[in-house]
Amino acid sequence: MDLQDKELQAGETVPVVIVGNGPSGICLSYLLSGHTPYLSADSWHPNPLLHSKLGEQPHLSLLEQDLEYLCEGLEGRSSNPVAVLFDSLLLPDSDFGLEHTSPLEWRYEPERAVPHLVLGKGPPGGAWHAMEGSMLTLSLANWMELPGLKLKDWMSDKRRNLRNDRATPAEIASYYQHYVSQMSLEQNFACGTTVTSVTRQPDSLDGAPPCWRVTGLQRREGEEVPFSLLAHNVVLATGTHDIPARLGVEGESLPFVCHSFWELEAAICRGELVQSSDPVLIVGAGLTAADAVLAAHHLGTPVYHVFRRSVTDPGLIFNQLPKLLYPEYHKVHQMMTQQQHRPPPPLHEHAQNPPSSIRSPSPSASTTSLSSSYSGYLSFPRHRVLRFQHDHKCVLESDTGVRSVVQVSKVLVLIGAHPNLSFLDDSGRTLGINPDEPVSCRRNPIDVDPFTNRVVAAGGPGMYAMGPLVGENFVRFLKGGALAIASDLAKRQSDERNEGEAALSRREWLQTSALV
Repeated sequence: MDLQDKELQAGETVPVVIVGNGPSGICLSYLLSGHTPYLSADSWHPNPLLHSKLGEQPHLSLLEQDLEYLCEGLEGRSSNPVAVLFDSLLLPDSDFGLEHTSPLEWRYEPERAVPHLVLGKGPPGGAWHAMEGSMLTLSLANWMELPGLKLKDWMSDKRRNLRNDRATPAEIASYYQHYVSQMSLEQNFACGTTVTSVTRQPDSLDGAPPCWRVTGLQRREGEEVPFSLLAHNVVLATGTHDIPARLGVEGESLPFVCHSFWELEAAICRGELVQSSDPVLIVGAGLTAADAVLAAHHLGTPVYHVFRRSVTDPGLIFNQLPKLLYPEYHKVHQMMTQQQHRPPPPLHEHAQNPPSSIRSPSPSASTTSLSSSYSGYLSFPRHRVLRFQHDHKCVLESDTGVRSVVQVSKVLVLIGAHPNLSFLDDSGRTLGINPDEPVSCRRNPIDVDPFTNRVVAAGGPGMYAMGPLVGENFVRFLKGGALAIASDLAKRQSDERNEGEAALSRREWLQTSALV
């Protein structure tokens, strides 16, 4: 869709503008387009308490029901109650590997549709189009799907079997793009748009409802065209993959220090990394860091792997993944465990080691008997980077204060990313749970009402947030944010309609009384 200046052209205010066209925005668009979940007539849910509650008002859609009441007593892998509820209804007992039929049926009710726009920089699917295309996704395939289109059915049409019930990021991105077309949502999507400002408009003198102004640029026919919209409601659904997180240490801006998996791939394609290269230093213990370890190890390039946690830390993602479903990540965890650099204890308990204690370990060395299993790899658990030097040397420090110096060819700092909320005042910092810190998915998500996803610290009503911005990293659970927002909008619309009808009735009564 080409965005024109809708405010000037049509003289109207858009009911809802969604900033971000990833799976969060796509799912919300589906719900706002009139696709409505109901309890199926002959449905059954394995949770008897939830099954009983759902049967109390089966004539009401899920959007009209009391979500807080339905959420009571439910437990799941998300801290957001509506996310647990919706996941339980879409994929009952999936945590146990079971595939119960969902008790929901979807009805298309166009009279419920709420006009809206979804703004995104690229094609529908958001950051999935920028992810590495050959690795398998972390989640099971059915956890990645959106309501109304089974991913397995879509994959079978493409004549490809899912390996270990998982798909690649490229396939998921293609699925999301197809979903928008299949569900006839294209008219709501304005791709190639960059939002530059979202501001609260002052209350108008004519009594019109307050609104938000959304401005930005859209790429059209080779040039960027400015646009300006007025919206009653704005939904923040940008995800958190925009700005790579940094260590904040000396030398981090040196040219051999990178912050993207793509930069590793580019270096490999240019022939900069071979078996005889100095080791690549990979910083981080998440899945992207693991992908980088696998890519470099497959090439035969030596790897130093630095991370701050212990390999047995239950918070480490590898300790939360079933081995059979994720063999490649289990391999990385084995490498991290079996090929550890173990620094000697400091000379004095409270004294910093002198320079003579600095060592340069070799990736082929290990302190365990299994060193031959993964030659060319050495992990540094419970270490941090102190500084990077111009001579391609990096100074590391263990949690006991022992320092090591390693010679490297390239460094990849892969410790997560921050959302780009530069279009908000102070980059949205005031919206986080801790307003003194930048918004971060893991450490400082946007503070929202758990049952409506309304932003608590917004400068006025009508601002929502969903997806990774509120701490939901997995597609499986971000769908709950879409349900919470769509439900709240539907109830607000119903309340406004009832208030309007009541006001009209009062005016008619007053007019009748005056005649009498």
